[in-house]
Amino acid sequence: MGKEKYLAHIDEKDGREQTILEHLVNTGKIAAAFGKPFASEEEAYSCAMIHDIGKYSEAFQKRLHGGIKTDHSTAGAQLAVNVLKDPIISFCVAGHHAGLPDIGSKIDDDTTSSLYGRLKRKVENYSSYKDELILPKGNQYPKTMTSNKYDSQFYIRMLYSCLVDADFLDTEYFMSNGKIERDHFSIEPLGMKLEQYTSKWNKPKTRIDKLRNRIRNSAIDRAKKPPGLFTFTVPTGGGKTIASIAFALHHASIYKKRRVIYVIPYCSIIEQTQRTFEEIFGAQNVIAHFANVEYDTENEDENNRRYLAAENWDAPIVLTTSVQFFESLYGNRSSSCRKLHNISDSVIIFDEAQMLPVPYLIPCVDSISELICNYGCSAVLCTATQPALNQLFRKDPRFTNEKIIELCPREYSLDKEFERVTYQFDGLLNDEQLAEKMNKEKQVLCIVNNRQQAQDLFGMLDEKIAFHLSTRMTPHDRKTALSEIEKRLKSGEPCRVVSTSLIEAGVDIDFPIVYRSYSGLDSIVQAAGRCNREGKNSAQKSIVHVFDTDRNIPDLLLQNINAAKHAIAKYAEPNSPECIKTYFEFLLYVLKGEDNLDSHQIIEECCKYNFKKASDSFHIIDTDESIVYIPNKNNESLIKEYRDYGLNRNSMRLLAMDSISIPTYQFMELVKRGDVEKTDINAGILKNPLIYNERTGLSLGDVSFEKFIL
Repeated sequence: MGKEKYLAHIDEKDGREQTILEHLVNTGKIAAAFGKPFASEEEAYSCAMIHDIGKYSEAFQKRLHGGIKTDHSTAGAQLAVNVLKDPIISFCVAGHHAGLPDIGSKIDDDTTSSLYGRLKRKVENYSSYKDELILPKGNQYPKTMTSNKYDSQFYIRMLYSCLVDADFLDTEYFMSNGKIERDHFSIEPLGMKLEQYTSKWNKPKTRIDKLRNRIRNSAIDRAKKPPGLFTFTVPTGGGKTIASIAFALHHASIYKKRRVIYVIPYCSIIEQTQRTFEEIFGAQNVIAHFANVEYDTENEDENNRRYLAAENWDAPIVLTTSVQFFESLYGNRSSSCRKLHNISDSVIIFDEAQMLPVPYLIPCVDSISELICNYGCSAVLCTATQPALNQLFRKDPRFTNEKIIELCPREYSLDKEFERVTYQFDGLLNDEQLAEKMNKEKQVLCIVNNRQQAQDLFGMLDEKIAFHLSTRMTPHDRKTALSEIEKRLKSGEPCRVVSTSLIEAGVDIDFPIVYRSYSGLDSIVQAAGRCNREGKNSAQKSIVHVFDTDRNIPDLLLQNINAAKHAIAKYAEPNSPECIKTYFEFLLYVLKGEDNLDSHQIIEECCKYNFKKASDSFHIIDTDESIVYIPNKNNESLIKEYRDYGLNRNSMRLLAMDSISIPTYQFMELVKRGDVEKTDINAGILKNPLIYNERTGLSLGDVSFEKFIL
C-alpha cells in the first residue's frame, strides 16, 4: 500500500478521515488516564496502542471503502502474546468488539471464539504498521496484580474497561466532529451543596429529628476513618439516605475519592432518590442508570451511535441498581463493561444491603472486597436489617472485625423513638378480603409479592383514589404516581395504594396502615418503615398487617418466608436485632447453605478465565431482560432520533425514564405479535399503545407468565 494514509474511520456524512495512528494515540492517552487510579497507566496505554493494529491490513482499508467485513481485533491479540508476551493485553484486544472471550484450551481450533482459538486464526497481513508505529511495552502490571487468579481476572476486566471506554470516546468524538464534550467535574463542591440543603435541619424540634441529626453527625465524624468496609445500621425512618451520602462526600473529600456510587436493589425504584439528589446537587451532577441496552459489535458497524452511547458513569454521583452494578462487574460485553474503570477510587453505598442476591452472594462479596483492597474504594453496607455478611468478608484475610466499621452508634439504632408500629399477623387473606379491608381505610398501603396480583387488586379498588405501583410502569409514570400519593398523604386526602416490593426501598412515604403479604423478614421490616414513619400516631394505632395469600408463591420466596416464620416464632418483635440476626443466619447458612451462595459457580468460572461463561451465568433477575421504550407526547423527538440514528449518552439517559424491562421471552412474543418494534438486540419501541396504561403499566395478556416479584 506504499505511503498512502492508513485510515481507522471515515465519516459517511462528510467524508472526514481519521488515521489509525491518530486513533491509536488518542485512545492511548485516554486509556492511560483511565488506568491511573489503579496504577495501570502504562499497561492501559499499551493495550490501546495495539487494539486496532489489524486495521493496517489491505483488507480492512478496502472495507472502509465498501469492501467486505474483516476481523481486525485478532491481529492485536496475537501480537500481544507473540511479541509483547502479555496475555492480559491479548484478552482485552481480542474482546474489544465481541466481548471478553473464554480462555478455552490449547486444543481449540481456529473456528472457536475462545482466546486460544483466536490465537490460531490466520489474519490478514498488517505489517504496514511498521511504517509509522513503534510498539509499546507489555507486562507493566501494578503491584496489586498478584498470582491470585480472582485478582488477575478482575484486573483484566478493569483494564478492558479502560480500553473500550477510551476507544468508544475517541470514535464518538471523531464521528461527531468534536461536538461531544468531555466531562470534567469535581466532587468537592457537592459537600457544600449538601450542607446548604441540610442547614434547615440544624435546629430540630422533634425528638425523631434530633435523633436523625445525631445519626448523620456520627456518620460524618466517622468519615475520617481510613478507606475500607463500613456498615451503617439505621432503622427505617432514621434518615440513612442523607446520612450515608453525607458520609460519602466527607470521606471522598478527605481521601480524594473521585465519585459516589449509590446502589439500590433491583426490586426497588430509584426515582425518589434521584429526585432528591438532583434537588441537592443539580441534575448535571447525577446519573441515574436504570437499564443497559447491550450491543454485540463483532458483526456491527463500530461507528454505530447506539453502542457508542453505552453508559460509562462519567458523573460525580451515580445512582444505579444492584443488577447494573454486579452484572457489569461480571459481564463480558464492551457496552456493559466500559463503565468499570470509573468505579475505582469511589465511595460505594449499597442501600438496603440485605437485598443483595442470595444465589450470587459470594461473588458480590468477593467483588466488593476486590474493589476495596485493590481499587481504592470504600464500601458502605447500608440497611435497617444487616444481612450477617461479616463471616463472608472475613474469609478474605485482608478483613478483620476491626476493619469493618459501623457508622451508627448502637444506642441510636435501638432508640425507642424508632418503635412506631405494631405488627399483627392476620392469617390467610384472599384478594376479595384484602380489597374489602382496604376499601374501609381512608389511607392504606398494601404490598404483595407479584405484579399480576398488584394489578388485580388495583382493579378491585375505587379507581379515583387508588394507585398502583410496579416495574411494569415506566420510571416517569411511577414518579408521577408517587408525587400524587405524597400530596394526598400530606393533605389527608383518601389514598389507597397497592404495590409490589419496589416501594420498600428508596421511597419515603408515610401511611397510617400497611398490609404486607408474607415475605422475607427484611421485606416485612421495610414495609413497616412505610407506616407511621414520622411518628405522628401511636404505635398501638399504627398497624402493620402481615398475611398469607392463596396466590402461588414464587419458589425464590419460599425459603425467605420459612426463615421469617422461624425467626418470628422465637422473638416477639420482628424488627429486633436478635430476630433479624436469627433470620439471616438461618436463611443463609442453614436453609440455603454456603454452597448455594454461589449457586452458578461464578467464582470458579472467573478463576478459569471463562469471561463469557461467567457473564452468561450471572443474571440477578433469573432470565434475560429486554427493554421496551414507551412513546408519549413528551419524547416524540427522542423516539424519532432513536429510530433514525440511534442515541447519544445524554438522550439515552433521558429516554430511560420512559422504558420498561421485561423478560426477553415476553419481549420476543410482543415483537412477534406486532406490539413492539425491535430496534436492537435487547430493545424495542412499543407500537401498540393499547397494551400500556400510565396507571397500571404494560399489560402482557396471555404472555404474562409470572416468575418474578418485582
